Amino acid sequence: MLMALIVLVSYSQNSRQYIKNVIISKDECKNVAITKTNGDLMLYGRNGYAAQGCPRGLTDALDELNDDNELIDDVVLTENGKWLILYGNNGIQWNNIPYSLESKLRYYNRENEIITSVTFNDYGDWIVITTDYFSASQDWITNWLKEDNNKHGQLWAACITDDAMVAVYETGYRFYGNVPESLKTKLRNSDIDVYRLKIAGTSWFFADKRGYYHYNM
Repeated sequence: MLMALIVLVSYSQNSRQYIKNVIISKDECKNVAITKTNGDLMLYGRNGYAAQGCPRGLTDALDELNDDNELIDDVVLTENGKWLILYGNNGIQWNNIPYSLESKLRYYNRENEIITSVTFNDYGDWIVITTDYFSASQDWITNWLKEDNNKHGQLWAACITDDAMVAVYETGYRFYGNVPESLKTKLRNSDIDVYRLKIAGTSWFFADKRGYYHYNM
C-alpha cells in the first residue's frame, strides 16, 4: 500500500509539473483543477485545456465542448475522480457528484439562477454560489459562510477539499482546516479580485476574471 501511495504521489507531481509547464509556455491560465493523487488540468482561452492523469470521461467531455466552441468556465475534480464542468450559459456536466448537489444545481437552473461557483469533495460536502444566493450541503457550512457576509460583503467563490475550505468574499476571505499558509499570505497581499480558487495539499491557484492569476505548484 505504501508503494502504491508513493507511485500515486509521484504521478501527481508529474502531472502538476506538466500543467505548470503549459501555463508558463502559454503565459496564461484562467482556471485549474488540481488533485493530490488523481491528475491535474488547466484552462486557457475560450475553451482550451491541458490535462494529465485525469479521468477519461472528463477529458472526453472537455473535447466535446471544445468541438462545439462552448465557453468552458470551471472544472472541479476530486481525489476519487468525481468531476463537474461549468460551461456556456449555465451549462453543467458531471460524473458521480452527490445527489443533493445534483438536485440543487437542477433547482437553480429551473429558477434561471446564474451559477457562478461549484465546489465539492469526496465526503459529500458541497457549496453552490449563484449571483444572488448560495447553498451548502450542511447547515454548519451555510452558517459558517454567512458569518462573514456582513464583514466582507458578497460571497464570490469557494473551494472545498477533503481537508480544507476557503470562502472568497467581495472584500476578504475565510479559512477552515488545512489551508496552506502560503495561500493565506498571497491572498492577503494580492490586489486582484479573486474569482476562482483551487487547493490540493500545499499546491494552490487563484485568478480573477481579467486573466490575472497566481499559483504555487
